[in-house]
Amino acid sequence: MSVLPSSVVASLDDILLRHRHQATELLQILIQAQQIEGWLPAATLTHIAAALGLPRARVEGVAGFYSFLYTQPVGRYRVLFSDNITDRMLGNAELLDALCRKLWIEPGHLSEDGLVSVTTTSCTGLCDQGPAMLVNGRAIGQLSHRRINEIAELIRQQRPLELWPAEYFQIDDNIRRRDALLGLDMPPGAALQAAVARGRDGWLAEMQASNLRGRGGAGFATAVKWASAKNAPGAPKVIVCNADEGEPGTFKDRVLLNSFADLVFEGMSLAAWAVGASQGFLYLRGEYRYLLPQLEAVLARRRAAGLLGTGILGQAGFDFDIAIHLGAGAYVCGEESALIESLEGKRGTPRIRPPFPVTKGYLGRPTVVNNVETLAKTCLIALGGGEAFAATGTAQSAGTKLLSISGDCAMPGIYEYPFGVPISRVLEDCGASDTQAVQVGGASGICLAGYEFHRRIAYEDVPTAGAFMIFDGTRDLFDVARAFVHFFAHESCGFCTPCRVGTSLLKGFMDKLADGHGAQADLADIDWLDRLLKNASHCGLGSAAPNPVIDTLQKFRPAYERRLVSLDFEPAFDLDAALAEARQLTGRDDSGAHLKTHEEDEK
Repeated sequence: MSVLPSSVVASLDDILLRHRHQATELLQILIQAQQIEGWLPAATLTHIAAALGLPRARVEGVAGFYSFLYTQPVGRYRVLFSDNITDRMLGNAELLDALCRKLWIEPGHLSEDGLVSVTTTSCTGLCDQGPAMLVNGRAIGQLSHRRINEIAELIRQQRPLELWPAEYFQIDDNIRRRDALLGLDMPPGAALQAAVARGRDGWLAEMQASNLRGRGGAGFATAVKWASAKNAPGAPKVIVCNADEGEPGTFKDRVLLNSFADLVFEGMSLAAWAVGASQGFLYLRGEYRYLLPQLEAVLARRRAAGLLGTGILGQAGFDFDIAIHLGAGAYVCGEESALIESLEGKRGTPRIRPPFPVTKGYLGRPTVVNNVETLAKTCLIALGGGEAFAATGTAQSAGTKLLSISGDCAMPGIYEYPFGVPISRVLEDCGASDTQAVQVGGASGICLAGYEFHRRIAYEDVPTAGAFMIFDGTRDLFDVARAFVHFFAHESCGFCTPCRVGTSLLKGFMDKLADGHGAQADLADIDWLDRLLKNASHCGLGSAAPNPVIDTLQKFRPAYERRLVSLDFEPAFDLDAALAEARQLTGRDDSGAHLKTHEEDEK
């Protein structure tokens, strides 16, 4: 075991001290420790484990779980190309290959001089301005060959990111349609004052009248969740804002956090007032780490204005503050119980439920977990009342919905509509034409064919967390489904066998068809796997993993059938073809150098 330099030990000890040597802060400690050397050497993990009084295996287990934590060197420049389907449609693979050629490195490998590594990551939340990448955690969108050439030169010159052109890091909101939320101009504290004036019970009654449902996709009644936490025994109670926006094609939370952070934090305070919570966390996905400084600045301003801290708005006993915790690249942490595990400094493995977080969540305390958009919407209710909020939308889906629109359209970006808007209206507004299919709700959502474009965005018809991905007639829907299957196989936490093995097998079948070895029997096996994943997986990730295949097989079956070469069985691996290089090296191509086929044996 190598010995850490004294300067590294001093830096680690300073990080540990700032986090009060709390094991619950392990993930945050690892994220900050990685900044010292750019990765986490074994000696660093050992030092952290000893300082926290944790088994070394647990610390390494956490470090190995998150894709943005590295236990091997990755270089001074870590370049991660976004590999969402919309980035692929915009040519990300060609740009990645171009950068690797210019830097003389292989994708996924560290350069010989230890300077740079280039590989892919899942969706970075920049689908409206891709292709995109992260460089040492900094987001760069609108990539082109010209920009790739410039980035390669900057890396070769070893130019610090602070000296790169500022326009590289310009991320636009791209708000195309505003409604109640995005058009709200509210002074900080106004909604909170209105809620406090109603009293805790009066404010919760307004929430119940609003019929607000969670905007994270599940659509659970927000007031019911708050009331359950309020009435649950135990203290102190906790409010968590789920800003782990990892669903491919979704980027609305990025815009809310960038330009409407006061509404989000005010919503957390409104929840705290209703529930009686004293502690709050915003769990910020690792891909949005570049938003951290400005979010911390907003929190500081709110503390200075008396909107966070002790005795908020002069109310004795209304003590509430918010801390920001960073994620580190794990899609599964968008599931609320996995997020809580991560908040506690553990691997993001979904919990068995019940108990539910509202009764036993963070550190066993009653915990409310709400989505970014959900919390921001509560400001509208506080200002205008529950009945006014419920008057917009449909009977079962009150209010408006933010849609993250990307793919084959003229104007990708954020659109806000009242619930009940038809798919056809959205397509018209964003400038889509010759649309073959729309994936609503991201990889785990619903794929709609042209004959379904009369359907409406609403929980009672087409529910969505916000993703709206458009595919025109030039796109192969098999390739789209295959990309989503690869995503789920990569993001499986590995906890349960049906998901861990099932997603890998499904990926294998899709790859077999893509490689030209498909058979009718494979479609039957895919159908069986789909049902297994749907019914036997531990959490929603595994249950949702087959959704893209189920929908596209049903609605776009020719995209699969044209890849079939046999009605019975076709092996995925051709051993004789794999020996071609050996035959070439030995100069042999006679019959004895080839494997006999089953048909030849029968002759």
